[in-house]
Amino acid sequence: MTDLHPFIAGLPKAELHVHHVGSASPRIVAELAARHPDSRVPTDPEALVDYFTFTDFAHFIEVYLSVVDLVRTPEDVRLLTFEVARDMARQNIRYAELTITPFSSTRRGIDEKAFMAAIEDARLAAENELGVILRWCFDIPGEAGLEAAEETARLAVDLRPEGLVSFGLGGPEIGVPRPQFKPYFDRAIAAGLHSVPHAGETTGPETVWDALTALRAERIGHGTSSTRDPALLAHLAEHRIALEVCPTSNIATRAVAHLDEHPVKEMVSAGVLVTINSDDPPMFGTDLNHEYGVAARLLGLDERGVAALAKNAVEASFLDPAGKARIAAEIDSYTTEWLRR
Repeated sequence: MTDLHPFIAGLPKAELHVHHVGSASPRIVAELAARHPDSRVPTDPEALVDYFTFTDFAHFIEVYLSVVDLVRTPEDVRLLTFEVARDMARQNIRYAELTITPFSSTRRGIDEKAFMAAIEDARLAAENELGVILRWCFDIPGEAGLEAAEETARLAVDLRPEGLVSFGLGGPEIGVPRPQFKPYFDRAIAAGLHSVPHAGETTGPETVWDALTALRAERIGHGTSSTRDPALLAHLAEHRIALEVCPTSNIATRAVAHLDEHPVKEMVSAGVLVTINSDDPPMFGTDLNHEYGVAARLLGLDERGVAALAKNAVEASFLDPAGKARIAAEIDSYTTEWLRR
């Protein structure tokens, strides 16, 4: 197969499943750790490679939360957010919906209005200086329970920043049933936000059904186990409910045992709208360009196939129609010019 990496590197892209803190590069994590020396997070970027080697999903959550604890001031929030956008710009990501967990910051003492101002300042700077359009998904950290759900819904609805487009649910799935969060999703949806919970990553397809029925999900984060239920795949395909697929993440957290066993090909074969994403890229030693390369190999794609995959993310995004049309046209133009070489 042709080496697609040069094509992928220049391809305009959108990303729909990528976490705010989880996108902090080793350089930024080390800088934040040096600011807060009481943390156990290494201050040496090279040492972070070992630190970000996970034994299972529970260990990943433990490490992830230790990095969350490094974000303690509005200045930390602004630095992290803008630097994430800088890394996206290097990959030709034109648009991203960044999943943010405000509860993790406000409960650590960051003033809620200062938090909103910090992410919005970074968003505007990213668009003006880097050409990266950022939008926010505020997600509930499921392991923190209904208190976190109440606070996240309040922040999303009452203090809604301009860039906020969706409402999500992350963290562990085992022992955290989706239906209990229905009232909070109902409140967010009533306020005009889209529903994008994680489901079916480390649990079975019944969790995806719960996300669809109880939380009225419009997209599903991961949905890895959906392929175990043909009726579920048919439902997702019929209603164009996209799956936010993150192949390397699924291997790193042991949600999938081996990359060659990843169910993405079954999803595509069933007609499901599949988008490719990086989740927590530096923690998993990846980025979106690499994930497209992985997906191309698993799906047997050429340049046109990869471009179509990129347009899936644009279609499934919550960008305005004019913005979608602009990025889709840019993907088409880039691909046409590439194939003329």
